[in-house]
Amino acid sequence: MIESVEIQEPVGLDDYAEVVHLAQAVHSLREEASRLLPALAGRKVWMVNSTAQGGGVAEMLPKLVAMLNELGVTTEWLVMGTEDLRFFDLTKRLHNLIHGAGDPGLTDEDQQLYAAVSSENAAELKRRIGPDDILVIHDPQPLGMGALVKRELGIPFFFRCHIGLDEDSPETRAAWSFLRPYAELCDYAVFSAPEYIPAYLAGKAGIISPAIDPLSFKNRELSAHKLAGILKNSGLASSRHPVVPASYHEQATRLRPDGHFAPMNEETEIGIPFRPIVLQVSRWDRLKGYSPLLDGFVCMKQALVGSDVSPRQRRRLGNVRLVLAGPEPSAVADDPEALSVLAELIDAYRDLPHWLQDDVALVSLPMASREENALMVNALQRCSSVVAQNSLQEGFGLTVTEAMWKQRGILGSRACGIRQQIRDGMDGRLVSDCENPEEIASLLESMLDDLPGRTHWGQSAQLRVHDEFLVFTQVRRWIETLADRLRA
Repeated sequence: MIESVEIQEPVGLDDYAEVVHLAQAVHSLREEASRLLPALAGRKVWMVNSTAQGGGVAEMLPKLVAMLNELGVTTEWLVMGTEDLRFFDLTKRLHNLIHGAGDPGLTDEDQQLYAAVSSENAAELKRRIGPDDILVIHDPQPLGMGALVKRELGIPFFFRCHIGLDEDSPETRAAWSFLRPYAELCDYAVFSAPEYIPAYLAGKAGIISPAIDPLSFKNRELSAHKLAGILKNSGLASSRHPVVPASYHEQATRLRPDGHFAPMNEETEIGIPFRPIVLQVSRWDRLKGYSPLLDGFVCMKQALVGSDVSPRQRRRLGNVRLVLAGPEPSAVADDPEALSVLAELIDAYRDLPHWLQDDVALVSLPMASREENALMVNALQRCSSVVAQNSLQEGFGLTVTEAMWKQRGILGSRACGIRQQIRDGMDGRLVSDCENPEEIASLLESMLDDLPGRTHWGQSAQLRVHDEFLVFTQVRRWIETLADRLRA
C-alpha cells in the first residue's frame, strides 16, 4: 500500500533569490550543490515516510524533495501504508517509548506485526527501485521496510529519525532494542540532536536540523489585508466588512461548553486579533503538554482575582485568551491517539468554570486543504502575543521554529528539541518544569507584561532561524551527507 506523493511547488530558487535577506543563502546552496552533484549523477533518491499530511516530517518533505529536484538530484516521495490499523497503534507506542513514555513491554506479537507490515511494503517498494538508487527512510514506521529492501537489493540506505530523547531509560532502551535489527542495516543515520543517537549507531550517524520554508503558506509574510482576509475566510474571526477572496471550504471550529465543535464565533468571539492571545498549535499528542499549559493558564487567571496589580496589567491579563489548536484529528492517519488526547482536553475544558470557558478556545483546524490549513496557522501565530510549546518531550518542534521566524514571544519547555533552538533569555523563555502550573502561570504573566522583552527575544529568534534553520541549510546538508557517504 505504497503511495507516490505528487509535489507541485510553485516557488523555486529564483523566487527566493529575489528576496533580499534570502539571496545569499540561495547563492551558497547553488554553489555547494554544483560541486557535489557529480557524486549523485545517475541516481534517484527515494524519500519514504508514513503520512502525507500532519506533523513536521510531512510539512518538510515537499520543499526538500522539490528543491533537491531543482538542483539536479532526482528525488521522489513515497508514503507507506497498511490496512492493519494495529500497525500504527504499535508505531505510536514506539514513538512514545523513544520519548520516554509508555509501557516498555513489547512482545513477540508486536515484532511479528511490525515484520509483516514491513515485508508487505518492502515487496511493493522493490518493484519501484533501481539498482543505483538511494533510499532515505524517515522515522520508525517505514524503517523495517527500508531494512528489508537494503538486505535484498544492497542499495544505499539512510535512516532519518526525527524523534529522540536526551536520556537513557527502560522505555527508550525497549524501543531502540525493538528497532535495532532494522536500524543497524542502514549505511548512515541522521538525527536532529547528538543526544538522540542510540549507542549502536554512534559510529555511523550525524546531525541535520529540521528546517522551515520562509516562503511557504505557513511562514510567508502577510500584509494587513491578507491577514484580515485569512481570519475572516477561515472563520477565526468575524467581520461585517467584505474581503476579496472567497470563504474557505472548511472553516476552523471551536469547542462549545456542551462538548461539540461549532463555528469559532457562533456565540462568543475569541477576540482574534484584538485581544492578547497565548497560542499552542500542535498535533493532539499527550507529549505536547497541552493539559499542563491549560492548567497554568487557568492558574494565572484565577490568581488575578483579588490580586494587587496595576490597572494596565489587570486589563491585559483579564483580556488574554488561550488558544489550543490542532489538526482535525481524523485526518492524521498515523496518529491513532489523537482522538483520545483531544477527548481528555474536552473533558478538562468542560470542567472549567463558565467564566473561564470564555477565555479558552480548543480549536480544530481542517486539513482538507494544506494551503488553507497552513495560512490559518500562519495567521494564528502572527496574531499571538505568546506562542507556547509546552512539550514534555520534543524531537525538534517546527512550531517553535515557525514562531521564532515570525518574531513572536515564545514560551518553551526544556525538551531537548526546543533547547536546540531557544536560548533561554535570548530567543524566548524556557520553563523549568513544564508540568508545574504555577511556574507556567508565573512565566506567562511576566512575558505578557514585558513587551520590550518579547520584542528583543523575537528579533534574536528570527536571526537564529535565518542562520541555522531555513530550508537552504537543510538541503545543503542533505546533499553533503549523501555525496560524502557515497564516496566513502
